[in-house]
Amino acid sequence: MEAARIYRQGWTKEIWLTQGAVPSKEDLALMRLGIVRPFEADYSRQVIERLGVPGNDIRVLPQRPVNTVDELRAIASELHPADDRVILVTSKYHTRRVRALWHSLVGGDAQAVVRFTPDDPFEPERWWRNRTDAMAVTHEWFGFLNASLGFRVKSER
Repeated sequence: MEAARIYRQGWTKEIWLTQGAVPSKEDLALMRLGIVRPFEADYSRQVIERLGVPGNDIRVLPQRPVNTVDELRAIASELHPADDRVILVTSKYHTRRVRALWHSLVGGDAQAVVRFTPDDPFEPERWWRNRTDAMAVTHEWFGFLNASLGFRVKSER
């Protein structure tokens, strides 16, 4: 929803969506039964279109990233030399790591403005009081550690 807000405010002329990860074992089992669950990019496209962004201004990147690093690499690979700035929209708890990863992967070639969705319920002042938030923060810190070690720990997918 934040991407649509940014678009309507005139900060961008196009919204790029990254595809979700490769189908999980559960998705594959459902597919064998003839049940196909829509991918995250499909949901996101529908939401963004309902919020007033024309379909021609929405682009789904072809890569299927496994993790945040893959996602940022996919975005960087699609930028043209004239593109010197990108706006990355993510969750509140994820902004710091996204910014750091972008800087380490892309350097100064393209600046990233990292935005979070104001509707995100994550409360940075109270993250330890809620199991979901605590798990998210723990995941982020391990992600920082992995990046600082040169991405030695690989995704299991």
